Amino acid sequence: MKEPSRQLLWERRSQTPLLLLAVAFAVAYAVPIVVPDASARVHGACTYVEWAVWGAFAVDYLVRLVLSTDRGRFVRTHWLDLAAVVLPLVQPLRLLRLVATLMLMGRRARMAPQIQLTTYVAGSVVGLLMFGSLAVLSVERDAPDGNIKNLGDAVWWSFTTMTTVGYGDHSPTTGLGRVLAVGLMLSGIALLGVVTANIAAWFISRFERDDQVERLQLAAIRELQAEVRALRGEVARLGGAAETAAAPSATAGPGAPAPREATAPTP
Repeated sequence: MKEPSRQLLWERRSQTPLLLLAVAFAVAYAVPIVVPDASARVHGACTYVEWAVWGAFAVDYLVRLVLSTDRGRFVRTHWLDLAAVVLPLVQPLRLLRLVATLMLMGRRARMAPQIQLTTYVAGSVVGLLMFGSLAVLSVERDAPDGNIKNLGDAVWWSFTTMTTVGYGDHSPTTGLGRVLAVGLMLSGIALLGVVTANIAAWFISRFERDDQVERLQLAAIRELQAEVRALRGEVARLGGAAETAAAPSATAGPGAPAPREATAPTP
């Protein structure tokens, strides 16, 4: 059995700590936005936690890069990790690691593909909804013409934006807010496409599986028919051999002369 690589062992061991750090970052990111009137000490603690988590994820990325056997391919396939480490301004995107962690846990638990996809989609929706709401609230709350002033308005706007409904009762007025809106709309379309594609793939696989079962049943019926024909031929052959063996005795029976009895000599 092939032993896991050092990179895989590191990822397995760091999975739970990184998950806890991701939750800590989520709380530290949300508190100053949800409670803007908190004390300076609370804001400072949240900033410290954010940078500490960023440093931990940066160390994790460097360790995995060093342990990787193909570093070029690792950089290409983990570009989001690199962007989150190099650009602290987009650090909330690093919490997509939470979704990846849930998917890894699902694969090790041997979950069905549909459950894995459900976990991925649910995690993506919750993460994007939460951080989209917090991000737009942080940039629109103090805007002169802004109409997103509390968390409820932000969540409602994020939900309608992700579903591409767009009622228009709440909308961003700043440039950064509109950039966030574009990102949420594209993310909503992508998630909807993933769900639609998975449903279509499930139906296709179900039809193919039913068709395969039907083909196997038809092959079994044809095999049984061939065996029945072979048995009929064997029975006919054995019946013909029995009739041939019985033919001599039949010709010697009714039309044959009876044997002559021996007579005794005359004295």
